[in-house]
Amino acid sequence: MVLHTAPYSSACLHFLDGLSWSLVFPCYWLLDRLLGSCVATSLEKRQRSQDPCSFLTLCVVISAPLYLLLLLASLPFALLGFVIWAPLQAVRQPYLFTYRRPDKAQAEQGQAGPGGVGIGEWRAQGRSFCFCSANVCLLPDSLARFNNLSDTHRRAHEVGKRIRNGASRPQIKIYIDSPTNTSISALSFSSLATGFRRTSSLDQRPDQTHTTNSPADPEAEPLTECPIHPSVATDCPVHPPTGDQGSSECPLHPDGGDTAPDCPMHSTGAQSGQGHPDCPMHGDGTQTKPSSDCPMHTSGVQISISAPEPDPQEEEARTGNHQPGEQAGGDMGSMTASRESLARYHGGDTGVGISSNNTLSHVPRTSIFKRPGRKRRHGDETFDHEISAFFPANLDFLALQEVFDHGSTTRLRRQLHRYFPYVLSDVGRYGWKGCCSRFKFLNSGLMLASRYPILDARFECYPNGRGEDALAAKGALFAKVHVGTSHQDQRVVGYLTCTHLHAIEGDASVRCEQLDLLLQWGAEFRQSSSQPREGEKVLEDLVAFDVILGDLNFDNCSSEDKLEQQHALFTQYKDPCRLGPGEDKPWALGTLLDPSGLYDDEVSSPESLQKVMENEEGRKEYLVFPPSKSQCPASSQKGRKIPLKGNGRRIDYMLYSDEGLQPDWKLDIEEFSFVTQLAGLTDHLSVAMRLAVSTGEEEP
Repeated sequence: MVLHTAPYSSACLHFLDGLSWSLVFPCYWLLDRLLGSCVATSLEKRQRSQDPCSFLTLCVVISAPLYLLLLLASLPFALLGFVIWAPLQAVRQPYLFTYRRPDKAQAEQGQAGPGGVGIGEWRAQGRSFCFCSANVCLLPDSLARFNNLSDTHRRAHEVGKRIRNGASRPQIKIYIDSPTNTSISALSFSSLATGFRRTSSLDQRPDQTHTTNSPADPEAEPLTECPIHPSVATDCPVHPPTGDQGSSECPLHPDGGDTAPDCPMHSTGAQSGQGHPDCPMHGDGTQTKPSSDCPMHTSGVQISISAPEPDPQEEEARTGNHQPGEQAGGDMGSMTASRESLARYHGGDTGVGISSNNTLSHVPRTSIFKRPGRKRRHGDETFDHEISAFFPANLDFLALQEVFDHGSTTRLRRQLHRYFPYVLSDVGRYGWKGCCSRFKFLNSGLMLASRYPILDARFECYPNGRGEDALAAKGALFAKVHVGTSHQDQRVVGYLTCTHLHAIEGDASVRCEQLDLLLQWGAEFRQSSSQPREGEKVLEDLVAFDVILGDLNFDNCSSEDKLEQQHALFTQYKDPCRLGPGEDKPWALGTLLDPSGLYDDEVSSPESLQKVMENEEGRKEYLVFPPSKSQCPASSQKGRKIPLKGNGRRIDYMLYSDEGLQPDWKLDIEEFSFVTQLAGLTDHLSVAMRLAVSTGEEEP
């Protein structure tokens, strides 16, 4: 169980690889640019049609012949480099494991121990984990253009930044004590007094007053500074300056008048001196009579807010490098979608919200309270499901597909490492593997990021690829992660599988063979990774979860995919979106977007794409549906009045298995999300799932 931290076992081989690639790269880059200049995206076509004599058109006309001449000149050097580079790939490691130590701010907040998340002792009541899968289409630029996408390096940087900002945004949840409650329980808002902490929703209950990553204090410490803003602030809208006896007017209400009946900060009872001893809004800890009408702290409504410390580099980028004008390609610059959602102003709205620097500010109440109709529970469903404009807060595991381009891999990994300490990238081998296999020009395109320590990993390449898919080393990446330690010093572990199946339509038998191999390799990996080393005596690991994430390239509604729909995979693993073969749950959403509409204004931002996906007509316009007899599968569906089945082609999956768990342990889905935060950057929707692992024991 040794993780590969370098692509080669020796420095000499690493040097030869770098030397050979430096000879190949100019030819590779020029060929990519030449082909890219011949294939235009719909956005570029629109710009050229509006101005035929534009600078972009002139650049293409001038640069294409130049690229061709330079390409021919670089061919001899590329051939020499290829002769050195190709044999080296046979001894290249199948993946690269990188680790970045969490920064000091994260460690102080209890978000990360020596290895990312504080794994600590496994709690008796269990824990919840959040998983996400996304196909990001980071092909070489010339190939990405066939999916109507361009500028792969820019997209890689922006994809990583949006994922990081979405996952690290403040976690805001509501607990409503009512007979019709369908929300997820959350910690009391008074947890703000102990600082902002990343939390796990299963560990939060209304009767608790401690954060997830720290034990409950028997005696609450007195509040020495305002938990809403730093001690250096002098304009706190809640607490008057030191020495004042209080303000006679509410600083949040305009005109300095009487307290509004719907003030979210305090009500009449709070202004009359009836404060809650733990409430960070009312009282200074000396009052003993609780307020019964504080709208923030009643027995019926409780709010949990958690957030990481802002990144100094990101803070500098937001303040110094903000680009107000970006093209419709989806690049939002330093003002990312997740930040904008926390500081959205509307004329005439008043209330309290969370601004981008995690302080209370004058933003509409909808920034704190859940917007109606977004998070739903359908029929007898036991978990919430939603279409979200942001990646889930406190994301634990991220599986990515189609991260093929080497330069994009580096940029994406650099961004993800600012949130995920552990990353597996550069997965799969190039060149030949054995004398009978076809040459692999691309690796597997898989990437796995984790906030928990990775103990072991293995990659297996599918041997039965056909057509253009055989040019990439598609396969399955298996990982074992350490998520806790039991009272008996047993490791609590989880198993993750990231995969990308054969893509060519009509090759159902190929995909079924790959699914057979996936199950076989997964069982072998779990067995081999659970065996101790020779002479080493250790307790047996406790398995918390076994999850498969990835792009399986078939959906559960197409008649052409019946063979895959009935595969044994779905008897061993559960699909939260599936009712049975050929039938999805009514709320399940297709994840494959129609490439022709990626640059339309209606879907150019995460929020606008979210609104479109919530509308049936919008889904018919911008999602790819199972092909019908009246439509050629390769043609665009945009604007066509054709019979469509279901809610689009759902080819991105998240599956989990409860086999192999402890007898009393149980897995439950807390929430499932279709994420639109990568709007304009890829032709897939992301999927996310929060999985609760309960042990059946009571907290001592």
